Amino acid sequence: MGALWIAHVTVTDEEAYGKYAALAGPAIAKHGGRFIARGGRYVQLEGKERPRNVVAKFPTVEAAEQCYHSPEYQEALSHARGASERELLIVETDEQG
Repeated sequence: MGALWIAHVTVTDEEAYGKYAALAGPAIAKHGGRFIARGGRYVQLEGKERPRNVVAKFPTVEAAEQCYHSPEYQEALSHARGASERELLIVETDEQG
């Protein structure tokens, strides 16, 4: 089964978050992930509104989780901490990655 990595983000420091974004993309790609939505138009129906929403598709839940814990992504994440408020989750899909 495939997996979706879903992030809801409020950026509080554009410069630092830019460093995160520059490093996170290659880390995600290295683990088989590809972006299917990144910061586009959205409609908030319930819950806390976050102006940046990102969805990446991975081959498996395990690949997405390995990406998160990888040294490359953790380096990227060090720039997002303190520069954003965010929620991140991985959801298994009914489709192959």
